[in-house]
Amino acid sequence: MKIGVVRNPVAGGGRLETHWTEVATALSERFGDVEMRETEEPGDGAVIARDLVALGCQIVVAAGGDGTISEVADGILQMQAETGVDTILGVLPCGTGSDFARGMGIPAEVKAAIARIAEGKDRLIDAGRISFIDEHGRLASRHFVNIASLGMSGATVRAVNADRRKGRVSAKALFFWRTVTEFLRYRFQDVRIVVDDGAPVETRVALVAVANERFFGGGMMIAPDAEPDDGLFDIVILRAASKLRLIFDIRLLYGGRHRNHPAITILRGRKVTVEPLGDPLANAALVDIDGESPGHIPATYEMVPKALKVRC
Repeated sequence: MKIGVVRNPVAGGGRLETHWTEVATALSERFGDVEMRETEEPGDGAVIARDLVALGCQIVVAAGGDGTISEVADGILQMQAETGVDTILGVLPCGTGSDFARGMGIPAEVKAAIARIAEGKDRLIDAGRISFIDEHGRLASRHFVNIASLGMSGATVRAVNADRRKGRVSAKALFFWRTVTEFLRYRFQDVRIVVDDGAPVETRVALVAVANERFFGGGMMIAPDAEPDDGLFDIVILRAASKLRLIFDIRLLYGGRHRNHPAITILRGRKVTVEPLGDPLANAALVDIDGESPGHIPATYEMVPKALKVRC
């Protein structure tokens, strides 16, 4: 079986780069000749994954964090739509959050993760497709496999990704600290949310998470009942409320104990649209797509059921 690897050298604050020689040796011992490529800038993961699929790789491994995994999955799904060729996604979780791997039960230890790629079973999971406005004001779209959200999460992931402590402190501590600091300066935004053909929900929000999996933000179980193969998103709406109260209640997210919180509504559906109300600039909430923030709303999220095989 031909294996390709997409490596993000700066994943986890460069932690992967430090140990890459050992990782590459372990991969070669397991799989023989491995086609290895390295990302240099955002978006490279999808482009490289497409190239590896075109070269005949039957498994494409994302070696990096949630952003790298998401980009590689996007590239695989693009090629799948164009050629009909099924390619398996493998995961070496080496990023700051590693939330997708956590939800899929993929071990964080590198040799154990490599063993899963070699010996694990393939799970057919759903994917999401999001359309949004990118940093240049253009309509953009891509797939996601874990969680795409909007609101304070977009500001938080930008702060986490820019933090020089990545790789030197725990992901949970870094995400928690950045969540609190960004939340204190965050301005709640007015949006209209429509799930499938339901009645519009017009509200002021701190966060809207469209979840295919359970975890984001370095281990927060934002969508405790989400399943990646049930054909439905879990949509978690955190409405504006007392900031001090919400900061205190962030702890509930880590154990998935927020279902009955008075500021939270959880819906389920296959298509979600979110657009700003009132001033479109003031309420153009940032989006977060699997740990990267490439633009803002208006955004549309669409379910792609049984879309991708993941080796886990």
